[in-house]
Amino acid sequence: QVQLVASGGGLVQAGGSLRLSCAASGLTFSRYVVGWFRQAPGKEREFIAVITRSSGSTDYADSVKDRFTISRDNAKNTAYLQMSSLKLEDTAVYSCAATLYYSQRLLQSSYDYWGQGTQVTVFS
Repeated sequence: QVQLVASGGGLVQAGGSLRLSCAASGLTFSRYVVGWFRQAPGKEREFIAVITRSSGSTDYADSVKDRFTISRDNAKNTAYLQMSSLKLEDTAVYSCAATLYYSQRLLQSSYDYWGQGTQVTVFS
């Protein structure tokens, strides 16, 4: 079966960095657009970043632009989210997801597969 396993979360001081990984199995990873989302306590899940199949295009939420970088390695069936200059408000559960449609990248319902999420906690 298809699995997306997000990892790499943890505790980090404000201003620090973390790299999240999303390891995929059970699907042809290179066919899918990969997105990262996050959900903070008491808030709706929100779009963070997305990358096309061949890494030709990326898109970011304004709140993370210039601080986060999404990438992927199709040979390893893995996508990454490099997070820098972390802020308290970045604290959330981060999940990765896969969709066939880059044009619908902001629409959560367009994503066919979701990972379980990894907790990122930023402290001052």
